[in-house]
Amino acid sequence: MRIVIAEDLLLLREGMSRLLTDTGHTVVAAVDNATELIIAVTGHRPDLSIVDVRLPPGFRDEGLRAALELRAADPATKVLIVSQYVERAYAAELLADGRGGVGYLLKDRVTALDEFLNAIDRVAAGGTVMDPEVVRQLFTRNSRNHGIGALTPREREVLGLMAQGLSNSAISATLVLAPVSVEKHITNIFAKLDLPPADDAHRRVRAVLAYLNA
Repeated sequence: MRIVIAEDLLLLREGMSRLLTDTGHTVVAAVDNATELIIAVTGHRPDLSIVDVRLPPGFRDEGLRAALELRAADPATKVLIVSQYVERAYAAELLADGRGGVGYLLKDRVTALDEFLNAIDRVAAGGTVMDPEVVRQLFTRNSRNHGIGALTPREREVLGLMAQGLSNSAISATLVLAPVSVEKHITNIFAKLDLPPADDAHRRVRAVLAYLNA
């Protein structure tokens, strides 16, 4: 997989580059600011970009803004955002276009090699990935929301795993449930969040977005 990295911390940028190279990927560019990120992605057309939320010069949300700009220009752009802290607004904005091919991970997850590499693969394949800690905190904050509050504990578990980017079969294995049971829970989630029939992949993103915006 061809990857662009945008991270202002030199050690982390070089560490991710080495990790990705050692696991068979090709880092076509590693930059430290949003302007160079846009130039690199536009020029190289990578399979995935890994982008820090906060980049020079302001260290606010320049990385996220650049990622959104790139996805607006080319909807096929795949982006995995990494952040030091949980920022619900950032996660929600990243998902706002309703498409897949996006992820939001805390930087600590980069050191969990298997999880990090799995997240890369899922986002590059067009899926949606949310850090488990992001999901946990958002569930706590949104527990009183009408739509979310109507979900059963098991349905919340399923939605949390959907938010992390797991497929139906992976959810089934994680929760030790029959595939038909997982499908039933997901159908119930869509109904309780008032998501009408549409492409299932699109509805999964919308379900997570509805939750983030609660």
